[in-house]
Amino acid sequence: MGKLTLRATIEAARASIPGEKRHAASVQIRESLLDRPWVQMAGLVACYWSIGTEPATHGLVFALWKHGATVILPVLRDDDDLDWAVYDGPDTLAPGRFGLMEPVDTRRGVDAVRTAALVIVPALAVDRTTGVRLGRGGGSYDRALARVGPNVPTVALLHEGELIDGVPAEPHDLAVRYAATPEGIFKTAVAEA
Repeated sequence: MGKLTLRATIEAARASIPGEKRHAASVQIRESLLDRPWVQMAGLVACYWSIGTEPATHGLVFALWKHGATVILPVLRDDDDLDWAVYDGPDTLAPGRFGLMEPVDTRRGVDAVRTAALVIVPALAVDRTTGVRLGRGGGSYDRALARVGPNVPTVALLHEGELIDGVPAEPHDLAVRYAATPEGIFKTAVAEA
């Protein structure tokens, strides 16, 4: 199955999940992550503000911030790369390109993600063997992941059934070390290497 077909299949499946079930799944993912010492100890966390049917990150971002982490969120640039700015509470977000909510704080630059102790990214699917993530096709998060150190935990948030075998990959597609689903947090082969 090609990327376009797989994206369409997963997006249709996500749209069919009842809102209450999506919310419960997001809570399970948040609680599983917050229970991990490597999440609790991360002083600087790069995350994202979820939209649509993605596993919700709003509660996760708020919880990380309330527990003392500095959370940086992406700001989509005109070239589709990601700049980063500090989240300082829910009142510090404003609509950006494509209606994405972005922090209004000073932009820290595309390399700000290099200093993160934990990087949480969106994905439609992750290959359980290779850790390659299927994004929405813009390449923004692949560019960001290319800047992250090899030992930094990188986590993709998924709904049930999205940790799969056989995610199509191209040379620019980068892997994540973990996939967080409602069932738990799973290491990929990249994390074990």
